[in-house]
This record gives sequence, C-alpha cells and structure tokens, in this order.
Amino acid sequence: MTDIVEAPTTDELVECVRCLAPIWRDRSIAVSDRRRLPDETVDELRAAGLLRVLQARRNGGFELGLSTHLQIVSAIAEGCPSTAWVVGVAHAHSWLLGHFPPAAQDDVYRPDPDALVAAVIRARGRAERVDGGYRLTGRWPFGSGCEHADWVVLGAEIVDASGRAVDEGDLLLPAADVVLNDDWHVDGLRATGSCSISVDGVFVPEHRFLSLGALAAGTTPGIGHHPNGWLHLASPTPVLAIALTGAAVGAARAGLEEFVRLVPSRTVAYVQPPPGDGAGMIQSDWSATHRLLGDAAIRIDEGELLLTRSAAAIDDHARRRAPMERELRARVRMDCAQGVRRCLEAVESLYLATGGSGLQSSNRIGQLLRDLQGINLHALLSIETNREMYGRVLLGLEAPLV
Repeated sequence: MTDIVEAPTTDELVECVRCLAPIWRDRSIAVSDRRRLPDETVDELRAAGLLRVLQARRNGGFELGLSTHLQIVSAIAEGCPSTAWVVGVAHAHSWLLGHFPPAAQDDVYRPDPDALVAAVIRARGRAERVDGGYRLTGRWPFGSGCEHADWVVLGAEIVDASGRAVDEGDLLLPAADVVLNDDWHVDGLRATGSCSISVDGVFVPEHRFLSLGALAAGTTPGIGHHPNGWLHLASPTPVLAIALTGAAVGAARAGLEEFVRLVPSRTVAYVQPPPGDGAGMIQSDWSATHRLLGDAAIRIDEGELLLTRSAAAIDDHARRRAPMERELRARVRMDCAQGVRRCLEAVESLYLATGGSGLQSSNRIGQLLRDLQGINLHALLSIETNREMYGRVLLGLEAPLV
C-alpha cells in the first residue's frame, strides 16, 4: 500500500490540462512519424498526476470518478487525441488494478504511484495453471501506450494440466517480460503506439491473476480493500466502455474550433458571390456554412450529453453501492457507441466542407477525422453491435455481453 495523497479537484486537473494541451498539439504535429507518444508528453502526464484519476487511493490515486475522467480526457484530446486515448485506457487499467489481489497492486504502485499500465483485457492468450501460478503464451493486438508502460495486463483463457478451459482472466506482467512488435502502421490514432504484444511461456505468479468472472460478479480479491471508497463498485463493462470515449469529444471540439478558424480566409469555388463582389463567396458568409456549422455543433453536443449521462449513471450507482440494472448497462453501451458516432459525423461534415485542401496531410481537420474513425472502429463501440444488444435487452432477450 502506498501513501494516500490529497486528491486535487476536477477543476484543478482540467485547468492543468488546458495549460498543457497547446504544447501537446504542437508536439504531436512535429513528431507524428514516431507512431508513439513523445517521452516528454508522458513525463508531463506523470508529473501532473493525470494518470491517477481513477487509480485507487490505497495505490496513491485520486479515485475521482468517471465524470471527472471524461472531462479530463476530453480536454486532453483538444490538444492531442492520441494522448487522450492512451490516458483514457490507462485510467481504466489503473481502475482494473484495484480489483487485483493487494499484493499485485503493491507490486505496481508501491515503487511508483505514477506507473503506466497497458492492457489487452480480452482473453486472447492461453495460460496454463502450474505450481505457484500460470504459464502464459499468446499475442495480443492493440496494446495502446505499451511502449511507455511499466506493467502490462493481458487476457487469457485459463487451462488446467490436461488443457481443459477452467476460467478466463487477466494476468499482470512487468513490461520487461513481454515483447513489443513494431506493427502499428496506421492513419488514425497514430501516436498511440498501439503495437501488438507477444509472450512465450512466461511465468506469472498466482497473486497477479484476476478472474474475469469474479470481476463481472463483483467478487474480486481487491474490492474489499477500498473500505472508504466507492469507485471500484462500478459495473466493469460500462467503465471499460466509457473509458474509450473521452478522446472523441475533445477531437470533435478541436475540429469545430479549427473549422471556425479557417472559414473566414476561404473562398468557395463555383458559388455565386454577392453582387459587386468579384472575389467570390467567402465561406464564412455563405448560408450553407452557417447551417453546416450549426448542425455539427449540435451533433457534438448530443454526443457529449450522451456520454456525460452515462458517466454520471456509473458514478451514481457506484456511490449508492447499487448494481446497475441490465437495461441501464445496455443503454450505457449504446450511449457510448452513439456518442462517439455523433462526434465522428460532425467532423466528417466539416472535413467535406474544407474542399480540396482537406486532402493535405497537414490539414488538422482531416487528421482529427482519422482519429475519430479509429475510435469508432473499436469493437466495444461498434454501433451495430450495440444497437442489436440494446434492442435485445429491451425485448427481454438474451444479451450476454452487457
């Protein structure tokens, strides 16, 4: 157990982000070819305490809740969506660590309360039970932030000596025990460094294992070690879903701001200018621009309102120590998917209104659009999957992944 620190307020953390976001924006443009966050950015995140938002108090964290998380990650994304994505998932992973046995939490946070934990939570690997622990093997894609991680959590099917599957769970390893594959060659969320992770027969001690069944049931070994807190009573799937969304809101707001900055200097081709104005129609004077901008702004608001509602519902139920009803959990999944889709739709419409200049790799709205496309491609945010799941729940049908 690490020293318990006094948590800053949400406003204090957001103000800190507002000061750093312009630096992160300029830096992300300069180092886009690295395909990972700059070391300086990660150092600043650690120094500002921005990795501790959902981290357990016993581990030196702030336990500030999902509403605070959403505000902070959204503000980060206004500067750099890739940074926001890594911070968003790192928050979720630090929350998840609070469910591991206390000895595992101490392994991570006693040496460094600002440790960064990367994870691929789904059971994509295979872990055989052996004396004292597990022997883990597999390959896990999309390990966002793994190149800066101190520890890694990897999901696996648990098998006994005969090869029979007996459980699914997450296993905690030092980053030095895994291999990072340089295979993150993408256009969206480019600087997240979401390389795949490989492990070949690495031993993981028993205390660094968390059963996913226990997580879903609220019976994890760590949950009873936060006696004065409420955050770890939150339903896991809604937490993991909302953690993926904050970057979309900030990216969309950045796209809107950039469009407003650009249009007064653009002339629209093939549009009849006002009488006597031989220079052509200025885009900011065109009525089509006004309608487009109003529609984009309200779509972003709609997306943010859905996500804010979801974060508040997660926090409220956890504070009251009340399990989230199945229908509400499904609605949160739907809200998360619909929220990021609304943000994507807004920036896509703005991008199409930038004309041929949008094709330039330096066009910020184009880059923000690619980042938003990347966010919307995450399986947990699939719009069709979540529509079907929510509809099934509303009809009283089976939907096991809620």
